[in-house]
Amino acid sequence: MSVSDNDLINAWKQVLHLSNCKAGDCVTLLTSTNTHPQTLRAAVIALQSLGAIVNTLDLPPVNADRAIGRDPLAYLGVTPLTGNRAALAALKSSDLVIDLMLLLFSPEQHEILAGGTRILLAIEPPEVLLRMLPTEADRARVKAAANRLGAAREMRVQSAAGTDLVCTLGDFPAVPEYGLADEPGRWDHWPSGFVLTWPNEGGSNGRIVIDRGDILLPQKRYVSDAIELTVKDGFIKSIEGGVDAAMFREFIESFEDPEAYAMAHIGWGLQPRARWSALGFYGRETTVGMDARAYEGNFLFSMGPNNEVGGTRATAFHMDIPLHNCSILLDGQPVVAQGRVIEPAA
Repeated sequence: MSVSDNDLINAWKQVLHLSNCKAGDCVTLLTSTNTHPQTLRAAVIALQSLGAIVNTLDLPPVNADRAIGRDPLAYLGVTPLTGNRAALAALKSSDLVIDLMLLLFSPEQHEILAGGTRILLAIEPPEVLLRMLPTEADRARVKAAANRLGAAREMRVQSAAGTDLVCTLGDFPAVPEYGLADEPGRWDHWPSGFVLTWPNEGGSNGRIVIDRGDILLPQKRYVSDAIELTVKDGFIKSIEGGVDAAMFREFIESFEDPEAYAMAHIGWGLQPRARWSALGFYGRETTVGMDARAYEGNFLFSMGPNNEVGGTRATAFHMDIPLHNCSILLDGQPVVAQGRVIEPAA
């Protein structure tokens, strides 16, 4: 459904306020050919109304000759900032970068954040941004969950479909994503609403069953036949099933990179306004699937890089896979029971 400019401008004002953007801040909007024009227009107006100093940096797309499909996360190779010293300097000198292009999993992004610049990614359609507009309550809930996850040393995930996965934790931080770039050096994504960490390298073992109705990203499709993964010492060792499993396997094999099989981030969704069913209402080139990543009570796991939190893997492969109806336990204590988030006792 179409969104009025007024509603989207007001949404940007709320996000910018909660992200501590103020008059005199230097803000750079990072854009490319796929940037939504209404999102850009509303952001500029909202920033100007706050008295920010606004710049726009438009960069050409890359990786089209390597990617399978048009999702910006289908191939994480070079970025438009690779070797672009002038663009990198402009972003590093900004107080806030609003990423309307999708810059992720890159050494350039780490360099920008290391200098204290904040980055907020916002590439979903305007109506999705509006529906999952971040709030103070979202921030508090996700940060509380991150504290629980950060204190844990083991995550166990189980499901009636057959998932039984154990991951050792502690080597990497717990990361809250709540849609606000509110601290120096912070990256976040509007819309979001989930918590994640990375298992210790080599510390994941067990079985994952991607059941019917679970979602594959960046393919942005619901699984129709179960895919069974065997995980040993942090890597996917086998992929079994029917046609869905064959397509899954072929996609990974196309990267010709053993690090593509590694377990990456793990966590669960906490966004009550995200919908498991939303992906069925969008074409594959319209959304990157943040509803699927954030819907409340999912178990979200990924495969591929861990370099964004100081790990050693920088593979171009990345998949996010949210699972339905799982139970998640931290050090034996349930935080999600069959897809239902369990809030801590008051």
